[in-house]
Amino acid sequence: MAIEKEVLDRLLAGRDPQDLFAKAGLVDELKKALSERLLNAELDEHLVGDAGRAAGNHRNGASGKTMLTGTSKVTLDIPRDRNGTLDPKLIARYQRRFPD
Repeated sequence: MAIEKEVLDRLLAGRDPQDLFAKAGLVDELKKALSERLLNAELDEHLVGDAGRAAGNHRNGASGKTMLTGTSKVTLDIPRDRNGTLDPKLIARYQRRFPD
């Protein structure tokens, strides 16, 4: 699946091309946004499952976590569940580097 040209045009609009891959540039913003979206989806799936329903588990805010990328550090908001039973697959506990 390729990213649509219109989406890329909207992401690139008004940006300096030299800053796209720089520290805190578009690539790091995309890593942060996609990672947080996937982590929230993991928590949603966890809470809908049998273990979440049976225990009355629900969302309980988020914790900040600094991840190292190839170019910089990105601070993610890692969602939490009330019972602390979520074990994220994308970014595991104690993991500090983005997966390659």
